[in-house]
Amino acid sequence: MSPERSIYLLSPKELSPETIAVAFAKTSRSPESFREIAAELSDSSSAKFHEKWVVGYGHSSVAEHAVLHLAIENVSRLAVESIESNRLASYTEKSTRYQKWGTDDFFIPPELNGHPLRERYVRTCRLLFDTYTQSIEPVKRLVEQQASHRPNEDDESYDRRIRSQYVDSCRFLLPAASLANLGMTANARVLENAIRKMLSHPLAEVRQIGEEIKRAAVGEVPTLVKYAEVVDYLVETSEAFNQLEIVHHNTCPGEQCQGGHQVHEGEKDWCSLVDHDVDGEIKVLAATLYRFSEIPYNEALEMVRLATEKEKERLVGLLLGQLKHHDSPLRELEHTSYTFDITMDQGAYAEFKRHRMMSQTPQALTTRLGYAIPRRITEAGFEAQYRTAMDTARETYETLAEFNLQVASYVVPNGFNRRVLATFNLREAYHFCQLRAATNAHFSIRRVAQRVAEEIRRVHPLLAGAMRLPEDETWRSIEEQAFTCCG
Repeated sequence: MSPERSIYLLSPKELSPETIAVAFAKTSRSPESFREIAAELSDSSSAKFHEKWVVGYGHSSVAEHAVLHLAIENVSRLAVESIESNRLASYTEKSTRYQKWGTDDFFIPPELNGHPLRERYVRTCRLLFDTYTQSIEPVKRLVEQQASHRPNEDDESYDRRIRSQYVDSCRFLLPAASLANLGMTANARVLENAIRKMLSHPLAEVRQIGEEIKRAAVGEVPTLVKYAEVVDYLVETSEAFNQLEIVHHNTCPGEQCQGGHQVHEGEKDWCSLVDHDVDGEIKVLAATLYRFSEIPYNEALEMVRLATEKEKERLVGLLLGQLKHHDSPLRELEHTSYTFDITMDQGAYAEFKRHRMMSQTPQALTTRLGYAIPRRITEAGFEAQYRTAMDTARETYETLAEFNLQVASYVVPNGFNRRVLATFNLREAYHFCQLRAATNAHFSIRRVAQRVAEEIRRVHPLLAGAMRLPEDETWRSIEEQAFTCCG
């Protein structure tokens, strides 16, 4: 008689993360059940196992079974970018849409300790936070005029419903120094790599966070992260490229626009599809035929190439026609990809960066690409104060940049624009565009999602046609309704 199926948890309430990792690892050579294997283990024997097999022989996949949950509090938004750059971890962070910041909720970088620029940095951050606080009431009054109470709705429920609508515009003033809390869940293999990257970071805050995460993790997984050290390759490569003249050399003086953006030749389009697979639709359909048949890929590819447009449309209907709201398309959509060069405000980028299945290459956060002005800031009669704060931040940034380019980024508010190069497949495009174009998303990221979807539909209309996006708005209508200026 065949053994009965058994599914159960190895609970972290009863076993340490390192012991659970060893229990799973040993099943490859042991006929015993996981319970029996775990019963024979101790923290000491588990540590010896990891020293031998994970550290000594490089069987790093074993460390993926040891999972940690880290609470990280009062770190800057700039540091959050480094923490969240690890693709295979999970994060939840304090939202700038649903919470309000106090006037002292910003980080002062250690690099400025004892430096004469420290006072100016603090003064500029205080101006940004004071202006942010002052903007909330007039923008809130404007939103209240546009969205009245519902029947039987109390004041607390009403404010909770409209809060994101007024905070959405005010948050453009918050600098990258703003403090945040985030929860991080990661396995020990990912965490070790994350710590190595943080210890190699140019910012002192990020290096300190790396040390503190390592200390906290060693308490739970004493063997699996203790060898995480600075990566010379990361440090030396960064330094080498930063010394290249082209990195800091701007050859195109431009014409000033509303938000202070120097408009350079070749920069007139804020979202460019710079590369895509011309045969992407054919390859996706061929891969789908390949999956459900027994023919070689080249034969499937030739069949699709020779198919009529109606036949291709039928295949697309079979592939995507049954998709429901929460469904993910088949993985065959991953056989074609797109590369975008996008300029978006930092607030939008904070949400964009969460899509870690993409390959993203962001440029440094600066004030040199201008800033966006939310229309509600203008309509609330607050544009003059907003501009004063943003222009002051830009002047302080340039002064700080002469001292330390990385430290200067702390003072840059969410409203300033930033460039990012992003490569992703069509399946990820479905996820990103449908999630971020939804009506409850922030208007900055809705604009980006709608534009990305438009570009993909332009080059691959058959496959992108099934994306479910709001039909009553476009990226252009979002610009007109939500922004006085996009930078």
